Amino acid sequence: MKARVLREVGNLEYCDYPVPQLNLGEVLFRVRACGICGSDIPRIFVNGTYHFPTIPGHEFSGEVVAVADKENENLIGMRATVFPLIPCKKCESCNKTSFEMCKSYDYLGSRSDGAFAEYVRVPVWNLVPIPDNLSFEAAAMTEPCAVALHALRRAQIEIGDTVVIYGPGTIGMLIAQWARAWGAKVLLVGTDINNWDFIESLGFYDYCNSSKEDPIKWVMDMTNGIGADIAIEAVGVNITACNCLETVAAGGKVLFVGNPHGDFTFPQNTYWQILRKQLTIFGTWNSSYSDTHKSDWNLVVSAMADGQINAESLITHKFDLENMDKGLNIMKDNTEFFAKIMVVNND
Repeated sequence: MKARVLREVGNLEYCDYPVPQLNLGEVLFRVRACGICGSDIPRIFVNGTYHFPTIPGHEFSGEVVAVADKENENLIGMRATVFPLIPCKKCESCNKTSFEMCKSYDYLGSRSDGAFAEYVRVPVWNLVPIPDNLSFEAAAMTEPCAVALHALRRAQIEIGDTVVIYGPGTIGMLIAQWARAWGAKVLLVGTDINNWDFIESLGFYDYCNSSKEDPIKWVMDMTNGIGADIAIEAVGVNITACNCLETVAAGGKVLFVGNPHGDFTFPQNTYWQILRKQLTIFGTWNSSYSDTHKSDWNLVVSAMADGQINAESLITHKFDLENMDKGLNIMKDNTEFFAKIMVVNND
């Protein structure tokens, strides 16, 4: 099969690679679409994976083409997306079905071979069926869309809340879609690097370009001096974390989503906001997964199939495996606007 194999940091080779051999309880999964995650950029160009060689890629969809067990032959031909975290199912978190917090997990695309390839080996347990009316490209958005949903569920959003999101990138805009679907008023704060025309095309018009105006004043003006019910940090930088604390309402909630780019330091007066406004602070990680209809993953698939969430609208670029370097370089060097860049394996 053709694959993108990370031989060493910065060397993502396009080459022929052995088709995965299956163990019991696994299927051979044909990858039809795989998103490039923001975390893939440092993984490929800076930090590497947990071992070499590794095939990256963890946001994907496709179809089952072979199985290891006869009792699973009915799965052949199934269209699906895949929960990329493979839990140990033995630790305390797994016993509570909080698989996203497993202490000894495996992960497709970083610890095990992932989906920047024609085929990937997948445990049956990780398969999430998708309906025929959902495209493979849309289904490959399930992972980031589930991360966004998990974040808002952690913050216990309510109908009518005002939600301010610092960082209208892919995850931020997916959170925005979920918040809007929940009946919330959505405020977006970004910088010159964000494409405001694109954001308007998604139906969001209340935004602040913090490169040109004071975001704290803007949020307070937009909320009649009260502040937002939920303030969400989706960038991973110090200033937006501080702004969240300054612009959330008394008794409100602050949700940290963005992976930190460095140490965070709060000025004393900003830290006072936590105490004097009696704020509740939430962290979020990954997404919940189970075989129930209330799982983040099953809710996402249902919402996309019903048209409640249009995650596919965030796909701005598509490349095949051979030419995906163009997409990686766009993301690494910020040479042009992008939201989600997708790798598509055509017939």
